Amino acid sequence: MRLRVYQRGESRKKKFVRWAGRFAILALGLFAVLFLGLAAWTKLTPAPEGVLVLEYHLVDSGPVDAEGRAYNVPPEEFAAQLDDLQREGYTAITMLDFMKAKKGKAQLPEKPVILTFDDGYEDNYTEMLPILEAHGMTAVVYMVTNDIGQAGYLTWDELRDMQARGIEIGSHTADHLPLTTLPAAQQEDEIRLSKLLLEWNGIRTVFSFSYPNGAYDEAMPEMLKRNDYLTAVTGDPGINTFSTNPYELQRVNIPRPRFGLTEFRLRLWKAELMTRLGIHQHIEE
Repeated sequence: MRLRVYQRGESRKKKFVRWAGRFAILALGLFAVLFLGLAAWTKLTPAPEGVLVLEYHLVDSGPVDAEGRAYNVPPEEFAAQLDDLQREGYTAITMLDFMKAKKGKAQLPEKPVILTFDDGYEDNYTEMLPILEAHGMTAVVYMVTNDIGQAGYLTWDELRDMQARGIEIGSHTADHLPLTTLPAAQQEDEIRLSKLLLEWNGIRTVFSFSYPNGAYDEAMPEMLKRNDYLTAVTGDPGINTFSTNPYELQRVNIPRPRFGLTEFRLRLWKAELMTRLGIHQHIEE
């Protein structure tokens, strides 16, 4: 009697494993069909036009702590990504270039890309800038102003030199606090004081802002406008046009690559796909 129960139990277990395997194969097959269908659709239809914005943090060849490692694109990987962008015909511009073109005072290149760097780590000067200049490209560095001069972060002299060499300097608040958790008065202090501190210390007019962690609420665009900012970047992937709300610009996060240029290209494709599907589109009213 016990032997029969044991055998019956084994039979049920094998049956479950067999059905689970079939379900997994079916799910993988459906995913593959969907992925290939989306890939074919994007290949057969015109690519959305607009400005691609990429989000970086660290570009460090040295040891990076566990928290920073996920945000670090090593110099050789960063150089390879810039090579890939140039092969695809992209030209790097700044946020100010974008706004000049939006106002009819300049013309965008055929395939513009804006390289942005959050937080203001010192390797942006020692490692990133030489690679950028070797490629004849520019970028925007968003600085947390109360970190300036602290260990591991950019100094005032480095920031002024970067700006003199064509890098746009923007604000990433005074203290990198999550703005959506703060009362309105403190939100405005973080936005206003960071801009004032940068400009008081010799940085030419700061026009662009980066929301800490990409988080913002519906009141912040007007708050930024009131404090003389022209643009702000979020954490939503997509491609921007002149009709995109300039205080809710989309950008693609580029973390430490695990699969080289394949992963990098897939992230750019994701932004294109999001734009085609109309996801994260913030249209200026």
